[in-house]
Amino acid sequence: MTNPLLTEWETPFGIAPFDRISDDDFAPALEEALAAHRGEIDAIADNPEAPSFANTIEALEASGAALDKVLSVFFTVAGADSNPAREALQRDFSPKLAAHQSAISGNEALFSRIAAVWEARDTLELTEEQARVLMLTHRGFVRSGAALTGEAAERMKAIKARLAVLGTQFTQNLLADERAWFMELSEDDLTGLPDFVVESARAAGEEKGADGPVITLSRSLIVPFLQFSDRRDLREKAFRAWEARGANGGETDNREIAAETLALRQERAELLGYDNFAAYKLETEMAKTPAAVRDLLMSVWKPAKAQADADAEVLTALIREDGVNGTLEPWDWRYYAEKRRAAEHDLDGAALKPYFQLDRMIDAAFDCANRLFGLEFAPLDVPLYHPDCRAWEVTRGGKHVAVFIGDYFARGSKRSGAWCSAMRSQAKFPRAQAPVVINVCNFAKGDPALLSYDDARTLFHEFGHALHQMLSDVTYESVSGTSVARDFVELPSQLFEHWLDQPEVLRKFATHARTGAAMPREMLEKVLAAATFDMGFQTVEYIASALVDLEFHDGEPPVDPMAKQAEVLAEISMPQAIRMRHATPQFAHVFSGDGYSSAYYSYMWSEVMDADAFAAFEEAGGAFDAERAEALEEHILSTGGSRDPAELYTAFRGRLPGVEALLKGRGLAA
Repeated sequence: MTNPLLTEWETPFGIAPFDRISDDDFAPALEEALAAHRGEIDAIADNPEAPSFANTIEALEASGAALDKVLSVFFTVAGADSNPAREALQRDFSPKLAAHQSAISGNEALFSRIAAVWEARDTLELTEEQARVLMLTHRGFVRSGAALTGEAAERMKAIKARLAVLGTQFTQNLLADERAWFMELSEDDLTGLPDFVVESARAAGEEKGADGPVITLSRSLIVPFLQFSDRRDLREKAFRAWEARGANGGETDNREIAAETLALRQERAELLGYDNFAAYKLETEMAKTPAAVRDLLMSVWKPAKAQADADAEVLTALIREDGVNGTLEPWDWRYYAEKRRAAEHDLDGAALKPYFQLDRMIDAAFDCANRLFGLEFAPLDVPLYHPDCRAWEVTRGGKHVAVFIGDYFARGSKRSGAWCSAMRSQAKFPRAQAPVVINVCNFAKGDPALLSYDDARTLFHEFGHALHQMLSDVTYESVSGTSVARDFVELPSQLFEHWLDQPEVLRKFATHARTGAAMPREMLEKVLAAATFDMGFQTVEYIASALVDLEFHDGEPPVDPMAKQAEVLAEISMPQAIRMRHATPQFAHVFSGDGYSSAYYSYMWSEVMDADAFAAFEEAGGAFDAERAEALEEHILSTGGSRDPAELYTAFRGRLPGVEALLKGRGLAA
């Protein structure tokens, strides 16, 4: 029988035929695709013709199509709908893929051809995009160790293989801890919980096979539990379990994995001639140096911590009123912050939530994309990898643009967090292809599904990434969509969050789940007035994580990462009642792969730009100003990584931004 992963997909828009793919197909498909790619690479490397952009760089761009197809499907289901078979496959695939990439980057004949094209670049009459692709290809090979020889080259291969194994294990350990723990609740334990939390807890209980409601370690369930539960003892129990993910001892403990990962990254950087991994990693980002990152983070840390300290005093007074004589603890903060918000802003989170229906927020994101960029979304009836998924065809002026897939609900088979990925990226070479883009979230199920305001913001954030993929208009896939510097990639996503806050958007789409009535004007005004509420807490927990990540990689790697984490937090006087947003054993951004290592700061670097970029709309005709939307698409959303990000931002805004707009947007400006 023909392997469906390797056939031509005669499906609507070339979507993967999920209904015909089984777990048994992945391993043989991978072996065949790897072999095919090796053959393509050998043909390029051994080409007797003189190296040229076409027979070397473009040939590389055109290679690996079968491998891309196999991995696009596999990593989609491995992250969003895992099972023991897929986890075993992932453990098996990781070192094989690392070895495959090492063999390519270590192919001396191939690198010799790339270097020859690079040396001749000024004589080749390349387009701007071709010159960029050549530079990125050459730089990528050098940074992968292509110029290394002998023992150094072999050691680099071993390091990459081991890091791939460690990253996979870190992710699977975290998922195992999140999947294993849940806290059953009796009817008496539900005190203080609004109906939407109770309903979500009952749905989680059904998934776990429990007799009643349960609290799991899904952020969309545990956070509202910590906000509303009157039971301080249960809040503490749940919080401690949440905090202990990846640090429970035994086979799923991630602390030693983190230590080994940091040591190997340092060795990798030194092999390439860098003082440390942060210097290596940041060289290709907008920030360029660890010092620039530290300066940004600390410039925001000081006002954020001052705000958090002031807030802690207010919350401590509230806890005293409840007769608690102990200190304000991390499991108290969200609960008393919610009480404070209700009192100071007359805003009840439980009363607010019915106005944020998942379906209406999806409609809102689509409507904003239509008003800004002319995109239209029509439901698609196609087989997908899980019943929770749904798909839309994206068109503009009647022309197909993309396929968009949404996978919104939390489940035990899905890793935590939210993300956007492309099963196929836009390109025009070697053939024209439209993108297939997925947003994956972890919202609590309900009938209807209700979101918190933060959940709705997450939905808009991930859809901003999707727009970056869908509106891409480049020739080469390697610079398509979100293939940009890590501290630039969050600009479109964080910028799109601003449209959720627009009164005209909320008036239209924030409608009550039961009555269908629009959010009352008074409530809408309170929501917008409270937009920066508790921003000290949110900023402190984020920056603490970003600083720990930076310090892990800027200097000698710590033998004991937990001790280093404690040292960094002590140096910045971390407030006692606030924890890092991602403690080391759960820091998948940093330890499940190299993506955000030394670069968790990038959300804030991008926020400096997104705050300034949205100000450009406000200074023009407003949030839906057509001229600014056109400029945003032309200079940022359509260009991918085809030009330098600082150049792209300057083309859009006329200058690079300062931190002032960010502080103002977070309510932290003096």
